[in-house]
Amino acid sequence: MTRQELFELIRSKRSFLCVGLDPDPGRMPAFFKGSSNDPLFEFNRRIIDATIDSAVAFKPNLAFFESHGSRGWVSLEKTIDYLKNHPGGPVFIIADAKRGDIGNSATHYARAFFEALDVDAVTLSPYMGHDSIQPFLLYKGKWAVILALTSNPGAMDFQALQPQLPQLLEKFGIKTSYWKKLFEMVMEEAMKWGTADNTMFVVGATQTELLSFIRETVPDHFFLIPGVGAQGGSLAEVSRQAMNKHCGILVNLSRSILFASQGKDFDLAAGKAAEGVRREMEGLLRERKLIG
Repeated sequence: MTRQELFELIRSKRSFLCVGLDPDPGRMPAFFKGSSNDPLFEFNRRIIDATIDSAVAFKPNLAFFESHGSRGWVSLEKTIDYLKNHPGGPVFIIADAKRGDIGNSATHYARAFFEALDVDAVTLSPYMGHDSIQPFLLYKGKWAVILALTSNPGAMDFQALQPQLPQLLEKFGIKTSYWKKLFEMVMEEAMKWGTADNTMFVVGATQTELLSFIRETVPDHFFLIPGVGAQGGSLAEVSRQAMNKHCGILVNLSRSILFASQGKDFDLAAGKAAEGVRREMEGLLRERKLIG
């Protein structure tokens, strides 16, 4: 899916919602236990059916599948196949894998996600540099979603670190404007590897005070934004700080939609929650004059 196609999908659905598929057996309704040969897929199927009219993207988190071994991978494949062939589609499919390796390993990871699974995008850690990302950028119409500034409590352990040299120089009266944080340097360097048509960045909604600054630094790329909902980020504030002329954001919600109810009507509750978010997103898109 190209950037323009993604933007047109956002405009047609009047939504920039990404539903995170995190089928946690410990939080799924109790009646799923023993009720199906593949409870992960059945849970996902009902969530997809209930939310696909409100969402433009879905993000299966591989951890919730891989923890079940080979059976979990089968559930993942079935989930992705269901999304790709759903009559409510097309939708943008992101494999939340957070891979990051070099050389031949990166090439095989790219094949796994873009050929075997045939998803649209995959989340990647850039810590090992450009050769860990480059194989993913060779696929036309596919996307590398690069971790930049995340929404978890430990994000600041490394991502906001600044080089110590400017501070040392100022002790000797040498002024410098080089005060960039690590996440800034990652984003600026990663923009050189790909383009706004094949590279996105993960930017957490809990980092609201930095979003407008990040958007100025990275004006054209899409951001995948977790942290709204259960983690406390504000959808309205995120949208006003981070949208661009192509909308430029996919806001991911998982727990607040998936587990809106623990009853047999969990999918109806999920659909209602997703539609409520979509309506708010429609208003925000109108506010920016991106839809009529």
